Amino acid sequence: MTGDDAIAALDLPAAARVDRRVAKTLLLEHGAPTAADKRHINEGVEQIQWVAALKPTTIGVAAHRDAARDYLEIAVLRVALRANAKIPRLVELLHRAVPYPLLVVAELGDRVNLSLAHKRWSQGEAGKTVLEGEPVAIECPRDGDPFEPALVATLALGRQPQASLLTLYQGWVDVLLALEAARRSGRFEIPDVAERRAARREALRDCARLEAEMARLRAAAAKERQMPRQVELNLELKRAEAARAAALALL
Repeated sequence: MTGDDAIAALDLPAAARVDRRVAKTLLLEHGAPTAADKRHINEGVEQIQWVAALKPTTIGVAAHRDAARDYLEIAVLRVALRANAKIPRLVELLHRAVPYPLLVVAELGDRVNLSLAHKRWSQGEAGKTVLEGEPVAIECPRDGDPFEPALVATLALGRQPQASLLTLYQGWVDVLLALEAARRSGRFEIPDVAERRAARREALRDCARLEAEMARLRAAAAKERQMPRQVELNLELKRAEAARAAALALL
């Protein structure tokens, strides 16, 4: 899947298209809290394009307002990255820099990443928004990947819930989580019950945490020279593997 393929799969209406280049200086001014972040942006970002503005007047979906958040618009951005880009950090900086919820299509060579991140009002700074949890980000399947047709079939704007911009945005989050789950379970599906979707999100977080722990334990066991400690590490690894198997069963 190329960046063009991803944008086409979204099936955005002409009324919502903006197709305007965004100056990188705006990201530097609003999304770079540290000198290291400024360096990541300068060295890693080639170009930013504002693809579309999804709001009630352009897509006919109502805004969402409650005490925690205002979803008045969803912005679709396309970002071309350079070879040395730190993708996870740059994606996070993009989502933090723009006050609207974003759907980001990030391209690095032949790799295409999609990411979304819910936002809410800051409790410490009036009028400021913050990320609600970590961004949900996936690398798109390549040509020939068995899950590519399923992703393309479920990305279209018209396939998402239409009750509000919040539910629409959550629909895209659920699509990305379906792909993440499919890569572990072999099945691409979007549960139709909110409780099942929430349970799967938690299971995916558990899988990621346990996989990191398993990698740490394997590395530690490979370096350990004391037999008793090796045995202890291997027992911990087996417990982590069992916990991951239980999490996988929930996907």
